[in-house]
Amino acid sequence: MKKILILLLIAMFTVSSCEKDDICDANTPTTPRLVIVFYDINNPSVLKNVTNLKVIGDGKTEGIVFNSATDDSKYLTNGSTISIPLKTDSNTTKYSFILNSGNANPTLTDIDEVTFNYTRSDIFVSRACGFKTLFTFDPSNPFVHASVPETKLKWMQYISIEKSNIANENETHIKVFF
Repeated sequence: MKKILILLLIAMFTVSSCEKDDICDANTPTTPRLVIVFYDINNPSVLKNVTNLKVIGDGKTEGIVFNSATDDSKYLTNGSTISIPLKTDSNTTKYSFILNSGNANPTLTDIDEVTFNYTRSDIFVSRACGFKTLFTFDPSNPFVHASVPETKLKWMQYISIEKSNIANENETHIKVFF
């Protein structure tokens, strides 16, 4: 009888100490990426596709992965919209935007550097998902735009902040005209 009681107590403690698995639902909004949409400078209401755009973070050697290719073309995009991450541990993120990347004629490759300046706020989502970071562009200096080399003209002719608060990926945050 004592053995049954001991086994029953052990079984009861084992079952009562279990917790439900906390798994973050894939549909739960997490830290949003910066959404950039490209437009034609000559017709500002018309979307314009970039050609072989490669985006490389400052201090990185490889670009942002835009597609599921297995070769270097995974770093290239040819659309009119891109989504790129901002650093969650810093108030600035610097990217090189390389238009016509990999072109055999280097004079046809254009590089613009953009440094995004923002503030961050960490928001608790859930125990399973942890925190997400929301961003707000610095109102006095949201970005610094330069051409590489500085003697070359910028291929991004105009950059417009559309949404100062980056809270989701469902809206355009920046418009680039070229």
